[in-house]
Amino acid sequence: MFLNLFYLLALALLSPWLLWRAARTGRYRRDLGAKFLGRVAVRKQPRPVAWFHAVSVGEVNLLGTLVPAFRTRHPDWHVVVSSTTDTGLDEARRKFPDLDVIAWPLDFSWAVAAALRAVNPALVVLTESELWPNFLAAARARNVPVVVVNARLSPRSARRLAKVAGVARRLLFRHVTRFAIQEHEYAERLRHLGVPAEKLVVTGSIKYDGAATPNEAKVRALAATLGLSPLHPLTPSPLLFLAGSTHAPEEAIVLGVFARLRARFPHLRLLLVPRHRDRFEEVARLVEASGLPFARRSQIVAPLAEMPAVVLLDTVGELGAAWGLADVGFTGGSLDGQRGGQSMIEPAGYGVPCTFGPHVWNFKDAAKRLVEVGGAFRVKDEAELEVALAQLISDPDLRARMGTAARALVARQQGATARTLAVLDALIPSAPLARAA
Repeated sequence: MFLNLFYLLALALLSPWLLWRAARTGRYRRDLGAKFLGRVAVRKQPRPVAWFHAVSVGEVNLLGTLVPAFRTRHPDWHVVVSSTTDTGLDEARRKFPDLDVIAWPLDFSWAVAAALRAVNPALVVLTESELWPNFLAAARARNVPVVVVNARLSPRSARRLAKVAGVARRLLFRHVTRFAIQEHEYAERLRHLGVPAEKLVVTGSIKYDGAATPNEAKVRALAATLGLSPLHPLTPSPLLFLAGSTHAPEEAIVLGVFARLRARFPHLRLLLVPRHRDRFEEVARLVEASGLPFARRSQIVAPLAEMPAVVLLDTVGELGAAWGLADVGFTGGSLDGQRGGQSMIEPAGYGVPCTFGPHVWNFKDAAKRLVEVGGAFRVKDEAELEVALAQLISDPDLRARMGTAARALVARQQGATARTLAVLDALIPSAPLARAA
């Protein structure tokens, strides 16, 4: 009851901002029955049900590796996929057209109880760090095992939880059956917060497995759409710089660096990919103000004859294919110290020599390993970013060596999906059969 009152108070306090955001961006309007009341539509099954949840697009892409592997291993199970964000739901419905895809309920006790009754899972699989106390308590009351896969815990989150470690253990950790964790360092942080060692299994990051299987057909189709072909028989082919999953103020930084580099390297092109859909308009205005010739991917209806200086990738679900086109890259969320970086594993899987800023605690191990093997550059600021990119652009042999090193690292890290399935398999014999509706 206390949690419900807390959530209602928080919702009331945030409602003016939420209404403004909804009017401005179109967010928070969909699936309200599912979110507030747990009214989700799923097909009734005589088979046991595994409920996989992903917060947004990045985690849905992770499930794009894990869910097919689970279905192959357990064809007698039905799978339901959920996501929290609109973009995550759109991507999940595109990626899993034959599955029930539902909106994740808000953590009101009545909403999670209704959703659990409708889905009737025998196993719940959460990705990375999505823990909500009412949902976890309701799942435990139904004797449903809950596994957190690809689990991680950043230093900042660990410090915050340490201040309320007793509450976190009582409301969150005791209701989780297993944590399948990316790194030993994350496991140690959870152990220090009081999670029993028997609940912790280090499996590695599933994102390495996903990065190792690029969709070449999508890459070729996107290349044709963007007009990535030689500009003239006597001129070099366009060299593509991709800035992926960027946040403010990184777009402004990247545009400034690109404009200066393009004066030295006229064949350089920029593909700019903001992390969040609701910033597409803002970033489009920023690119327009730069004076650089540009196009918006969402407005390209026929293949371009020639790619302009900048293309804003204002679509969802094409970043993976875009990395397959890149010659050099930058992964966002890493320059301002607020977000802890976005994944540099996917470009590494494509053999793209990448750059990123100093703030990459979300992918600390991957960033460290890539730099150590010579597959990426870690830069401190805008000036170092420009120097690193200029070095990569002017030296094709360096790009090739770094790309090979990055791809080899990803190949060596494969296997997290199989190890994660082993964690799930260990719980399935004791999971209850799906109950009758």
